[in-house]
Amino acid sequence: MSYEPILEVTRGSVVESVHYGAYAIADRAGNKFQSWGDINTVTYLRSSAKPFQAIALIEAGGVEHFGFKDKQIALMCASHSGSDAHVEVAHSIQDLIAVTEDKLVCGIHPPLGMAAARRLIREGREPTPNCHNCSGKHSGMLALSVLMGEAVEGYSEPDHPVQKLIKDTISEMFGLKPDNVHIGIDGCSVPTFAVPIHSAATAFARLADPSKFSEKRQQACERIWRAMTSYPEMVAGEGRLDTELMQVFNGSVLSKGGAEGYQGIAIAPGAIAPNSPALGIALKVSDGDRSSRARGYLALSILRDLGLLGEEIPPPLVNFGSDLIKNWRGIVVGEMRTIYQWK
Repeated sequence: MSYEPILEVTRGSVVESVHYGAYAIADRAGNKFQSWGDINTVTYLRSSAKPFQAIALIEAGGVEHFGFKDKQIALMCASHSGSDAHVEVAHSIQDLIAVTEDKLVCGIHPPLGMAAARRLIREGREPTPNCHNCSGKHSGMLALSVLMGEAVEGYSEPDHPVQKLIKDTISEMFGLKPDNVHIGIDGCSVPTFAVPIHSAATAFARLADPSKFSEKRQQACERIWRAMTSYPEMVAGEGRLDTELMQVFNGSVLSKGGAEGYQGIAIAPGAIAPNSPALGIALKVSDGDRSSRARGYLALSILRDLGLLGEEIPPPLVNFGSDLIKNWRGIVVGEMRTIYQWK
């Protein structure tokens, strides 16, 4: 494992903090376009894996069997904020598969969105599993259990047929043998996957351009792309990076963040320039970036270096890309700046 200094934060004329990290940009064949740090570092994608985890359900015919709409597919790929709209869509998935909310084993936490969390407190209500940011993913896994004729009990276990199928599917997207995909247990109790950063970047490029795969895989990837970019508000929520980024790029960029400083981005063919290839970006901030300040700033910096953003940041993204560090009175006291070198 070799992370390099990637972003520094100043206060006055002194560097106060330094974030370490690594990123890879690759095309669908795995050719490296740009990188920083050791891109063979194996690390968990966490929730950045959700679009790949959803492929198995769609490839198995789940959309046609249950009649899922794009909004529901987007929630299956989401780390949502727990708004009323998110919870409603989660319930709608469960209604279609005839499975109740209490079957979800993701656990319970308050909504990530402050408005929804405060409303629950005002109304004296407790959050339910559908408020959990992973309830869409879990509902999709339950749907796959039903579709396969498998017991929904134990669907989160690594040896359950649903999880075995998901692992085999995403291993193909990473270009790795299943035995080379490391398994850990995520915060929501289902398997999460650790692969080299370069392999993850390749997978995101393949999500944007799945033409090397079978027709069934191509259709699944295209459906996920359409769902997430058509309903970005389902993938995260208002004021959050994935949603705001996909809204700004209007179908040419797909974004999915994960815990502990991980960010995956897929760029559609032709988005950078006529005939430009699909590219995938996998970024890891090694300290976990609990405030998310480094991940958002770096993601926008990389997109700017690729030519997808100009010097003027679109207003919805200003909170993620501003160089300026301000105190509580709005006084500029320092700045953020990238350290990586663009070759």
